[in-house]
Amino acid sequence: MQLERHTAIRGRLGIALVAHALLRVSGSADGTLVGLYLADLARTHSWIQVGLTGLLGATSYGAELVASVPMGLAADALSARVLMAFGAFTSAMGTALFATAISRPLFFASRILQGAGAAGVTPPLLAVLARGTQQAPARRARTMGYFELSLFSGLALGGLVGSELWSHLRWRAFGALALVSAVCAGVLFIAAPRASAPGTQSAWRGLRVVLADRVVRRLAPVWLSVNAIVGLWLGPALVFLLTEAPRSRQYLDGRFVAAPNRVGWLLLGYAVVFATGVLLWTLVLPRVRLYAALRTSLLAMLGVCVALYVLNHSESWNATSRAALIVGTAVLIMIESGFTPAALTWLAASLDPLGGKGAAMGIYSMLLGSGAVVGSLLAGVLGAAWQVDGLLLGTVLMALIALVLVRRLAGRGNGQIDVAPEAGVLLVQRGRNSHGPTR
Repeated sequence: MQLERHTAIRGRLGIALVAHALLRVSGSADGTLVGLYLADLARTHSWIQVGLTGLLGATSYGAELVASVPMGLAADALSARVLMAFGAFTSAMGTALFATAISRPLFFASRILQGAGAAGVTPPLLAVLARGTQQAPARRARTMGYFELSLFSGLALGGLVGSELWSHLRWRAFGALALVSAVCAGVLFIAAPRASAPGTQSAWRGLRVVLADRVVRRLAPVWLSVNAIVGLWLGPALVFLLTEAPRSRQYLDGRFVAAPNRVGWLLLGYAVVFATGVLLWTLVLPRVRLYAALRTSLLAMLGVCVALYVLNHSESWNATSRAALIVGTAVLIMIESGFTPAALTWLAASLDPLGGKGAAMGIYSMLLGSGAVVGSLLAGVLGAAWQVDGLLLGTVLMALIALVLVRRLAGRGNGQIDVAPEAGVLLVQRGRNSHGPTR
């Protein structure tokens, strides 16, 4: 009976992850459409520039920032499946609103709904995943990897879907994506496990405990820095730079101005490489030290920046040399992809003795929004000044900050969480004299 129950829960979690992937397809395609739509409008409306795309991206992430902690708290007090369905439906409304008129207020209102919708899905889903894997730490590392796979499989298809929908439907594509998000709302409501909520008092108590936890506090600024990189690259600014008329001699600047639908194929290639790396990390994470995985991923991120800078100044290279560089960059991208599943595993394990999983995942999403706001604003400023080189500069700065901050997680007395490969379990140590995980 117990085995059947665990199997049923795993099945429901799997369906929820598939629905999350579909929702990410819609969200990613929506971001691509925003960049393409605004680049098209910029030809006849001089007030639409790359700075506006960065500001709109920051607005979406800002709304997610504001709503994440309340939604995380709600996930500890109310039904997670209701919250996820509500969030997906809110995202559908935001997508549908964007193309109703060429208006700044409507553009910003649309992005606010998008951000609030994302906050309604991510913290409750992560809380459900953390609770569902609490008794199986090794499986938790794989599950968090699968969460990242659902994210990046959505991103992989999202860029392609967005650019192809734009080619065939133009502004009407926003309505098609809104329908996809609405369907995902129904799937999440039906498929998510029906777990009883701890109640409002337990939710507030969990939030206080999580805020006081040393491990969570030291992981937070690292999350903030890495999520700024998310805002730099996954907002509409990059799509705008790739499809606007070129303003420099950089190889990537305006690369797809004559064929904007090809930007979707570029995003597809990147996300497939990244997702492949995450899949490999799901096999590796249960067998390695989490701190080592975090540090290795950040070092690889710096390597990716160097490789992309060289690629962006490869105008005189032949096709063979450029292809070799791209292959090397792909390998580094697969290595850097291990950061998020390792950090999520670390965070979930730190909460097992504490409770408050929804609140903690709300804080995680708030940090994602905070960092992405910073990154999206940086993308607008640095992109306007130095095009794609500006995005690379911002990435290097954020990665260096994260690399310095992540060392605090390995410091004595900070609370150690790691994977014991031979035992397949997570060990949590919070004492003042902790020297690291006990083997």
